[in-house]
Amino acid sequence: MSKLIFVNLPVSDLPRSMAFYAALGATNNEQFTDHTAACMVFSETIHVMLLTHDKFRQFTPKAIADAKKTTEVLICLSAESREAVDDILTRANGAGGTVDVGPKQDYGFMYGRSFEDLDGHIWEVMWMDLEAAKETMGEMAPA
Repeated sequence: MSKLIFVNLPVSDLPRSMAFYAALGATNNEQFTDHTAACMVFSETIHVMLLTHDKFRQFTPKAIADAKKTTEVLICLSAESREAVDDILTRANGAGGTVDVGPKQDYGFMYGRSFEDLDGHIWEVMWMDLEAAKETMGEMAPA
């Protein structure tokens, strides 16, 4: 079995956050969803658990960071193409997110952009041509 990743995020408005992530292409796994949490599935291996603040507090003794004021993590998703990166950012913007919160990255072989979700969590979306990256990085290697 492949390893799975479950990104757990505290959210202030669960239904609104579910709609935001659905607009990005995630689907809801109702088996792990109730009025306190929702499992949004991006792929067979990537799941985002949206948790109300009360539910999130059950898993940590620490205060919940206000992601609109401080950054605890940067989450990065891969995309199939440059166009797919732009498409996800367009959907994030249309669903109420803030796009290009960090600088666009365009190195030819790699292209990335970022967005902030409704609660301020920052997501990076990137595409990379692995073969071109290997060639480029090989050229940049010290002699």
